[in-house]
Amino acid sequence: MNLSKPKINALLALALFTFVFLAAEFRFDINVGLLTGAERVVIAQGFILGASVIGFIGYAPLLGLAQRKGHSLAAVNAAAVPIVIVGLTQIQFPTAPLVLEILGCVGFFGLGLLGAAAHHAFSLAFQDDPKLATGAGAAYAAGILIQFAINLLNCGGIAELIVLGAATIAISALGVVPQKAAESSNSAINPFIEPSHALAKQACWSIALVMILACLFSTLDNVVTLSNAHGTIAVQTWPRLFLAASGLAAGLIFDLAERRYMGLVMLGIAVLSTISILAVEAGADPNLGLVVFYLSSGFFVTFFTATFTQLAPRMHAPALWGGMGRAANNVCAFTTSGISLALVTSGNVALIMIGALVLLVAACAAFVAAGLFRLPQTEQEREREQLAEEALAAPTIEEQRQAFIANHALTPREVDVLIAVTQDERPLKQIAEELGISMRMVQRHLSSIYQKTDTQTRAGLTKAFPSA
Repeated sequence: MNLSKPKINALLALALFTFVFLAAEFRFDINVGLLTGAERVVIAQGFILGASVIGFIGYAPLLGLAQRKGHSLAAVNAAAVPIVIVGLTQIQFPTAPLVLEILGCVGFFGLGLLGAAAHHAFSLAFQDDPKLATGAGAAYAAGILIQFAINLLNCGGIAELIVLGAATIAISALGVVPQKAAESSNSAINPFIEPSHALAKQACWSIALVMILACLFSTLDNVVTLSNAHGTIAVQTWPRLFLAASGLAAGLIFDLAERRYMGLVMLGIAVLSTISILAVEAGADPNLGLVVFYLSSGFFVTFFTATFTQLAPRMHAPALWGGMGRAANNVCAFTTSGISLALVTSGNVALIMIGALVLLVAACAAFVAAGLFRLPQTEQEREREQLAEEALAAPTIEEQRQAFIANHALTPREVDVLIAVTQDERPLKQIAEELGISMRMVQRHLSSIYQKTDTQTRAGLTKAFPSA
């Protein structure tokens, strides 16, 4: 991977966002569980995820508004920092359950803004990069490992708040998109290869796919969240290593053969996750479900990050679409958390099995509709398509002739003589008779044509003038 400065900055911004988001979410869940009980955790978690979605979606219009008022991109990111800090402070030092949930939502709204900025910067920095998925997986893995290290050091209270605050400021600084890159991103759309309606269709079905897959993952996630709130499973320790490893492995696997098999691999992961849900609900060891969940989650996050960051630069609002994968995942977790929790706590294995199978079928349909089962072109196929495009785009003989005439400033009568003398090998006397002018006039026009076209003979002129 050729790492330029914009790419390094984008990777760091995405990694730090992952760290801050997950660390804040984890601490929020712990404190909500301590203050209100384990059953409230999933609902409260849905609130903060919903607030983050508003931030992700609201970043693009806020960015446009700021630009119209003459503010820089850096100013937009910087404005989100105090919002996040306020929320992080309450999450670390909660004063009351209601205040914790309200200011937690405020903080995660700010994190949504910064997350959108980080994904936007990443999508432009890695535009058309064959290692885009690897970069997404590496950034995610780095964020997980930072969180793992902080947990091992047992940083809490003011120390953790300082670390998270510093990381938030760094995201704001690193997630700034260069002005030239932002202005030129819309020009990346190639209407000949991918018409706007095809992009819109792919984007909408990709959102649906992420939401369907998120429903599958949220069911198993609720099992893990409830167990963690009760203190039976420590999700901040060893399982995080599986999550980091799976994210990095996913990026490497997805990038194989120019991401030809990314959709197929992700479908396999969805099937594995569905099986694990059924197994855990049927009485299997919860730790088995935990391992499968974290291994699968790394693939899922890398999948939706790569899908939308490679799509964003070709859309009309790149700042909106870069983080749409994370937003779609979070909005699904927000809207379906109650239903998923009810299914998990009901113990109705048959109902869970039917629901899982329906979601899996829906995921397959969304995969196909989003074009993710249509294997990308090989290098040879792209070359053939490029040659065909060039042939279609090439000017016609008539267009080439008109350009020749215009470039050499030929007069109308000189054009008549030019066409006549290059059409065949007729004698000049015959050409003069056909044009109704004297032989001397034909020779005079021909001499002028030679001079203007930098040719010396009739054969040379014939070769220079485009012909069928």
